Amino acid sequence: MLLGCIGDDFTGSSDLANTLAKQGMRTVQYTGVPTVPAGADVEAGVVALKTRSIPATDAIAQSLAALDWLRAQGCKQFYFKYCSTFDSTVDGNIGPVAEALADALGAQMVIVCPAFPGTGRSIYQGHLFVNDMLLSESGMQNHPLTPMKDPDIRRVLAAQTRGAVGHIDAGTVFAGADAIRAKLQNESDEGKRLIVVDALQDEDLLQIGAAAKGLALVTGGSGAALGLPSNFGISSKVSQDWVGEAGKCVILSGSCSIATRGQIKQHKIKHPTFEVTADALFDGSVTAAIATEWVLQNDGLPLVYSSADPAIVKIAQDKYGRDESARAFEQFFADIAQRCAAAGITKLLTAGGETSGAVVEGLSLNQLEIGPEIDPGVPALRASDTLVLALKSGNFGSEDYFEKAANVLKGSAQ
Repeated sequence: MLLGCIGDDFTGSSDLANTLAKQGMRTVQYTGVPTVPAGADVEAGVVALKTRSIPATDAIAQSLAALDWLRAQGCKQFYFKYCSTFDSTVDGNIGPVAEALADALGAQMVIVCPAFPGTGRSIYQGHLFVNDMLLSESGMQNHPLTPMKDPDIRRVLAAQTRGAVGHIDAGTVFAGADAIRAKLQNESDEGKRLIVVDALQDEDLLQIGAAAKGLALVTGGSGAALGLPSNFGISSKVSQDWVGEAGKCVILSGSCSIATRGQIKQHKIKHPTFEVTADALFDGSVTAAIATEWVLQNDGLPLVYSSADPAIVKIAQDKYGRDESARAFEQFFADIAQRCAAAGITKLLTAGGETSGAVVEGLSLNQLEIGPEIDPGVPALRASDTLVLALKSGNFGSEDYFEKAANVLKGSAQ
């Protein structure tokens, strides 16, 4: 294994695995820290954790355990993957985990770059944009678990970490890999270990990747990994022989993002949908058994969702507790996934990082093979001989994503 990656959630990990696979690396995604060695043919291993919203001390411990396993596989470089919208709070977990990994590796020069231009995420003057809006005005300020109210990544990171945060401006990035590397060294010489790097287009990411050659640790969204495979002499893009699955496809959505709510609205026009509210979940009028029975009785692409407007989510959190609500919905979706798999469902689509993590853990999936890209950042995945799935970050995907994804999972062209 050449490149060892640690993801703080499951959808982001599949996003990163997709990026590396498209660039020609033989990539495998693992659910949690494996207990056995990787296959000899694996060039990039992505250990998917569920550490984005847990206490920082726990996130650090799990990330270091993943690092230990990846080091044992012989990796030459390591990558910490977080969301392209830098999902975190004033306490972490991006900063604390990045510092802990850097400490363990003795890294004094660490790139921080959540940019992903393919999905509209760019960084300019240290500020993160979603399309033409600052992060803090993009809807992410209303995220139920990690509300992002400050678009200045330097400032957000400084609040989470011990040392000063560096920055490489867009002008330097435009000048190419050598200029970026020189500026990285300057910032490091001034005692700035975590260094935010501007990026507005894929070419910027390729130059950043070239500048990262030989660095022990790189951190970012999936985009910043775009240029890393070529540092290992891998540059050819490979065609994938994807064989889908016949049978019913079920959609489970817990994301409250603007993009996912728009996809649900579109999906309702032609397909059956089942909304689950917090009140219904907590009073027992809706259970996983009831929802699964509904899924199995409905044709088309049945969708079970808890996605709601942020104001409605806030009311539920105030009534039942933020963490209690999150746990209840995650368990609900995990239970449905288990029941669907037991009933012979062969295709699952999930929307939302926490929902996707709950489903993957609920199904005890240890390893995921990377298939074709459905939409930017979302690959098809094979979990077993009889189960394929796609794990979508809440903010990703076109308006017709659910239909498109279902077609890819059954092996049809988009």
